[in-house]
Amino acid sequence: MATNNDKAKGVLVDLTRCIGCRGCQVACKSWNERKTGKTTLEGEFTNPKQLNSDTFTRIAFVEQDKGDQPVWSFVKDQCMHCQDPACLSACPVGAFTRTPEGAVNYTFEKCIGCRYCMVACPFNIPKYEWESTSPWIRKCTFCSDRIADGKVPACIKVCPTNVMFFGNRDDVLKEAEKRIKESPGKYVDHVFGKEEAGGTSWVYLSAIPFEQLGFNTSIPAVKLPNLTWNMLGGIPAKVGALVVGLSLIAAFRNRGSSRSDESTEGKEK
Repeated sequence: MATNNDKAKGVLVDLTRCIGCRGCQVACKSWNERKTGKTTLEGEFTNPKQLNSDTFTRIAFVEQDKGDQPVWSFVKDQCMHCQDPACLSACPVGAFTRTPEGAVNYTFEKCIGCRYCMVACPFNIPKYEWESTSPWIRKCTFCSDRIADGKVPACIKVCPTNVMFFGNRDDVLKEAEKRIKESPGKYVDHVFGKEEAGGTSWVYLSAIPFEQLGFNTSIPAVKLPNLTWNMLGGIPAKVGALVVGLSLIAAFRNRGSSRSDESTEGKEK
């Protein structure tokens, strides 16, 4: 379970600064080597419409009317990297871990495909590779490899309008409160993510009520793992046999992948 520490990082996303350029989407795809696909626009500019196994972050275009003209607000969406992740708690095989810097990461080799993490996440973040014959869970990694190397996440690095403020989580929260105090009337008097789900590494400021931007404002200000296990505790014990069966399938799948890799290496030699 996660605990607070001096290394824990955070990001303040100031939505009043976002211009919807989608540079963060491009940088994220490039750094994580995720493939692109053909998409279509259907009456709105959000593209893709939802996060998926190849899109770890995206900009949502929220259209509103101002007088006779439509205006847009832009919302960056990605894993919130909870302080006490429900996905980590719900996983029966320890496929999720949380780094000292706060990144909630996923280990492919441990996954048994139960998808409890998808059910447990209050932000609807983990996505399954439904299109793959060897599917895994995919999501934002908080660029933990870059952070470990002293760099900022790729999406933050490329942002042209400094939408995101990166630093120690305590400093991030102080910066958020400072902006609200110094610009009364500019922001909604709430830092989304400060307390939701027990607190998240990514927090938001907005000039528009969060519920109007599609945020789930019904998430309680409590740590969710205990609630998660109370729910899962009601599942019949027979699920234990299912977990064992899925573990065997996962082990067989991983063994097959290893043999394939060894065969490929042998041919290359």
